[in-house]
Amino acid sequence: MKSKKENIAEYILYLWQMEDYLRAFPEHAEATPELHELNEMMHREGIMDGGHLALAQNALAELEDLHAELLNEDAMYRAAIIRLQPSLNLLKAKTDNPTMSDLEACFTLLYQIMLLHLQKKPVSPETASVQQQATQVLQFLSKTYISQAQTLP
Repeated sequence: MKSKKENIAEYILYLWQMEDYLRAFPEHAEATPELHELNEMMHREGIMDGGHLALAQNALAELEDLHAELLNEDAMYRAAIIRLQPSLNLLKAKTDNPTMSDLEACFTLLYQIMLLHLQKKPVSPETASVQQQATQVLQFLSKTYISQAQTLP
């Protein structure tokens, strides 16, 4: 499993992917110890029909805190979010959760694009451009998260 300490954004996307995999193929829950453990967590948390594991929600909450901090302290980060905002607002309006946070919208965008690639469906140039922007934001957040985690005792 991708470690939260290696890349928290990839960790969140990985957990979302495994949740969907276990929902689609419950018979594979015993294929590996990791899948078994994730499946058990999903059952305990009552998210077999939808939602995300507490592991993913907690990791996202940590990034939300860092996001808020960077919005106040880093002008370049703030500018990147402002450039991305119109696209995120459009995405949110098209979902069943229009009040989701900007970061959750970034993750939702990247996850949906990953699903399109798996289905061998095309991604428009406009969507690819937004994907690149969202990826840069999440990469920056992940690198900052890792560097902050390394300075903690």
